Amino acid sequence: MKHLTILVPQGQNNLSSIVGPFKIFSRANECFQKAGLEPVFKIELAGLTEKIDFYDGLFAVNPHRDVLSIVQTDLIIVPSLNHAYELAIEGNQKIIAWLQAQYESGAEIASICTGAFLLAHAGILDGKNCSTHWAAADNFKRMFPKVNLQVDELITDENRIYTNGGAYSFLNLIIYLIEKYYNRETAIYCSKVFQIEMKRNMQSEFAIFTGQKHHEDHVIKEAQEFLESHLEEKILVEELSSKFALSRRTFDRRFIKATGNTPAEYTQRLKIEAAKKALENTRKTVNEVMFEVGYNDPKAFRNVFSRITGISPLEYRSKYNKGVL
Repeated sequence: MKHLTILVPQGQNNLSSIVGPFKIFSRANECFQKAGLEPVFKIELAGLTEKIDFYDGLFAVNPHRDVLSIVQTDLIIVPSLNHAYELAIEGNQKIIAWLQAQYESGAEIASICTGAFLLAHAGILDGKNCSTHWAAADNFKRMFPKVNLQVDELITDENRIYTNGGAYSFLNLIIYLIEKYYNRETAIYCSKVFQIEMKRNMQSEFAIFTGQKHHEDHVIKEAQEFLESHLEEKILVEELSSKFALSRRTFDRRFIKATGNTPAEYTQRLKIEAAKKALENTRKTVNEVMFEVGYNDPKAFRNVFSRITGISPLEYRSKYNKGVL
């Protein structure tokens, strides 16, 4: 029997991403037992203390054992952290060192949402693809530039490390792992019992683009603000760089360094975010919205919208604006 360790880090972290994996893996074990098979995993919750409080003492978890007493395990699940990332990292240095040692010993590790911050701090995500909650993406990029963040992806799977996007999308990651470690029949059974959609693989339609402004380049911030206030216009990058007295090459370099996007990519995301809000909250047609955000070609607008969100403008409106006929 393999060993599954579900970590319970120190701090006011996300209880649901601890309870959820425990319940779903336990049900998968029960499914195997009913079929006359041996359970795949011995499941243990592990932490640094005998009791860990959540939500200011409203709930508490009593881990099965001290994480540092576990010499070898097969699969580790790192739950979602609170949004005080530096504090969470500081309070879990022993767990981070343990994660690094376990990975070097051959363990597989799955991080849920912002749990990726612990893996990245351990250095085991350097040079690898990784996902996390879209709202944490800017901080993650700033703190861990050596990691290849794939913020649109719901699940990544690379070199014994699994990561996923945010919030309750961790349920999709757990179903993915159930299929890997048990079989597809058990994954389908668990998806039906817990009513989890199996085919979700992107979080891009849920992302809210707010503009990456956590930087100190004031010229680029002015350029961002200019773009935000001229969404209906088609602005060439050459015109924008000239407006701020920079060469195109210098402007591109500084813009990418500050925001993580090229000026063209950034402009597209601004326009599509404005289009999403209009499709959610108004009765305007797709074409009306398209013109408002500066597109004239329906095919081009549809292609950019679909690439950024994962679905078409019409599908998006149908899904998020039930008042539109």
